[in-house]
Amino acid sequence: MIQPWIHKAKTDSFFILLPSFLVVAIVFLFQKQLQLIEEQYSFYTWLILVVFIDVAHVYATLFKTYFVKTEFQKRKKLLIGLPILCFLMGLVLFSLGSAVFWSALAYIAVFHFIRQQYGFMRLYARNESKKWVWIDNAIIYTATIYPMLFWFLSPSRKFNWFVENEFYMFENPLLLKIFGWVYLFILLIYITRTVYQSLKKNTFNIPKNAIIVGTILSWYFGIVYFNTDLVFTLLNVVSHGIPYIALIYLNEIEKKSKTELGFLYQFKQYKGIIIFIMVLLLIAFSEEYLWELLIWNEQFSGTNLHLQNWHFIIIPLLTVPQFTHYLLDGFIWKSKS
Repeated sequence: MIQPWIHKAKTDSFFILLPSFLVVAIVFLFQKQLQLIEEQYSFYTWLILVVFIDVAHVYATLFKTYFVKTEFQKRKKLLIGLPILCFLMGLVLFSLGSAVFWSALAYIAVFHFIRQQYGFMRLYARNESKKWVWIDNAIIYTATIYPMLFWFLSPSRKFNWFVENEFYMFENPLLLKIFGWVYLFILLIYITRTVYQSLKKNTFNIPKNAIIVGTILSWYFGIVYFNTDLVFTLLNVVSHGIPYIALIYLNEIEKKSKTELGFLYQFKQYKGIIIFIMVLLLIAFSEEYLWELLIWNEQFSGTNLHLQNWHFIIIPLLTVPQFTHYLLDGFIWKSKS
């Protein structure tokens, strides 16, 4: 069969499919070294993983929306109104307490992360018959939802999404066991169906199955199998952020002509890739520095401005980019079919 690559086999494989497998391999091969890094080099892990990948991927959305004149004109009301709505929602949530605010944002973030994996899977299954689509949907949601249920039902996790106690925890070994068996059963259905279809039709959708297997590995080992903050962050952030940044660049810049791109044509080719990445890193670092300066005061010394009384407006304002990103993705990647 002709493989349904988004761009090309090499670029898709390296930037979209490989990250999950590569990080899982690194975690298994360098466990002791990662423990040392977590204990002694927390600033660099924060800078590389949180700022340069996680936050940067949020701003990659700009290259599909606000920086694209035709796209902005087409979705003008949405692109202007949604950030305002996110800010107002943030104000309301924070007025109910910071715990409510971070909890709501964490659940929305989890939903966004789950839907991204679903979205990639559907992109790579776009040419397949819809007859057995429910199996693909079941496995991708199982691969992501089961680890989260494990987290909710196992309050012994040593990591968090944003802040401590953001999720409702309910320790229940029986439910955990039942969900575990359901998880294995659905995995077995997926494996059986994939092998059967491959043998019967002599076809195998490489990128779709790579996304599914990569999702299974990164979510299971990041949340269930291992129980460290760095491993969770590695598997969570790298598997999510790098493919998204790659998708934006390959689909929204590399694929388009000079006429379609307008001023964004400057970001094309090898020099353009570097500029593209540098723009994302600069914006991401600027945002995170504001978080450090105004809120966290963890990574840089002497940055505490003692603005606790203004957190009710500063925090909702600073979360507008990521909050908007979480919701906006539900609109900009909708299939036209």
